[in-house]
Amino acid sequence: MTPVTVSPATPDDVPAMAALLEEMDRFYGATATEPTGERERQIREALFASPPAAYALLALDGDQLVGMAAYSFLWPAVRLTRSLYLKELYVAERGQRHGIGRALMAALFEVASKHGCSRVEWTTDQDNPGAVAFYAALGALADPSKIFFRIEDTGTGLHPPT
Repeated sequence: MTPVTVSPATPDDVPAMAALLEEMDRFYGATATEPTGERERQIREALFASPPAAYALLALDGDQLVGMAAYSFLWPAVRLTRSLYLKELYVAERGQRHGIGRALMAALFEVASKHGCSRVEWTTDQDNPGAVAFYAALGALADPSKIFFRIEDTGTGLHPPT
């Protein structure tokens, strides 16, 4: 691998991001994915609408997209500061164990510092031992005082169960 560069996603990156996100979905067990055009539309809407719903840092090996960190800012955090929430860190299989995840995390912490964030937070699946070990090797500690909740749209819209 050549030296990896990390930079913010641009609209020109959308086709490569669509392919990487399809690989990520398959890693997490998806057997079917949206058509490429729909994936690209969703990425453009999320990252490049006004206001954007999220941001992404991309890791490139030459001109090949090999990793991505998708994040958002949350407010309020400690002392009414904001926090950076890492929603997804994914490194393509061909790029794993080459320092790409570390490079993305370092760039993410730079973004958080630049924006005055008091925290960087994320979750990972308990049944993903590679991710758990990676984050532990960074010095991150699991926070057992938090409980993660979710309500999903089951096709009738988002609303709490009755």
